[in-house]
Amino acid sequence: MPTMKRIFTAAALSLALALPAAAAPKIGMITTLSGGGAHLGVDVRDGFLLAMEMAGSDIEVIVRDDARKPDVAKSLADELVQREQVDILTGIIWSNLAMAVVPGAVRGGTIYISPNAGPSQLAGKLCHENYFNVAWQNNNLHEAMGAHMKDAGLAAPVILAPNYPAGTDALTGFKSRYGTPKAEIYTQLGQTDYAAEIAQIRASGADSVFFFLPGGMGIAFMKQYAASGVDLPVFGPAFSFDEVILGAVGDAAIGAKNTSQWAHDLENEANATFVSAFREAYGRTPTLYASQGYDAANLILSAAAKADISDPEAFRAALREADFASTRGDFRFGNNQHPIQDIYLREVIAAGDKPTNRLLGVAIEDLQDAYAAECPM
Repeated sequence: MPTMKRIFTAAALSLALALPAAAAPKIGMITTLSGGGAHLGVDVRDGFLLAMEMAGSDIEVIVRDDARKPDVAKSLADELVQREQVDILTGIIWSNLAMAVVPGAVRGGTIYISPNAGPSQLAGKLCHENYFNVAWQNNNLHEAMGAHMKDAGLAAPVILAPNYPAGTDALTGFKSRYGTPKAEIYTQLGQTDYAAEIAQIRASGADSVFFFLPGGMGIAFMKQYAASGVDLPVFGPAFSFDEVILGAVGDAAIGAKNTSQWAHDLENEANATFVSAFREAYGRTPTLYASQGYDAANLILSAAAKADISDPEAFRAALREADFASTRGDFRFGNNQHPIQDIYLREVIAAGDKPTNRLLGVAIEDLQDAYAAECPM
């Protein structure tokens, strides 16, 4: 496996692929590398570039930091498409940024490969032949946990998420499989003080808490929740319990269960290769975001091996085949070019100097998102 000692910056990165130069697409990556939630973008970037490095690719990847700001993301997209003339855009973490960038980009002829954000609009009525999502539709991990908590007999959960597109999709997804919760709370995106929400949970008469708070929001909530003395069991999607969050929160997260389309201990050859290479290259265990970046790159590489980017119809057809070995196991696209895949259940356990996730089993098999029926493709 490669040892990647150089530091990747927001500059053009040329990597080696055994394809004629004219055939290789040029890629623009817009992702969050600074501010709250930066570790999500860092891991998407690092997983993506690791796959390119392992393939020996000379595809040019231009990386830019959106600082989690929709106007910045839109400006960067315009720059990459118009001035740099990229063929493919990728990298966006946050759904509000995706909604600012993706519809216009794909209508203009640029292919967009999502390694993270999956807003319901883009899976449904705004689906487009140039838009592919390699991660999930926003509802998916949450609906899997809703189903699990219902089956587990939890009768009165409080559910919590930020008030932005992925947050509303999250709670919609949870309720679609669970039913009506005890209480539903929306927070501000980027919020760091959860005293009022924790007081509301304490007074609610709930028997459990489900929360979707990715990045620094999840770290702040879990630390404050643990210090509050509220002892209701907590559940969530993997976004609330990734390896970076667990490292910051520590033992307070032990015992929490979460749902994910991927796990670092998922047993398949592609995943074992990825986890080993990522640890060697970066000195840390990958998060689900890194696995999504890695899969996004390998999807592009699989298409580039079959079709020239100058023939968009052939290139899209090659992307739709999804002829690559995914880290998550079985993977295929539905009619809306979003994944149909298993969603797994994981548990946070003690492991060495910090907790980690352990795979428990499959929560839902072959899940297709609820919006595919609205997509005219």
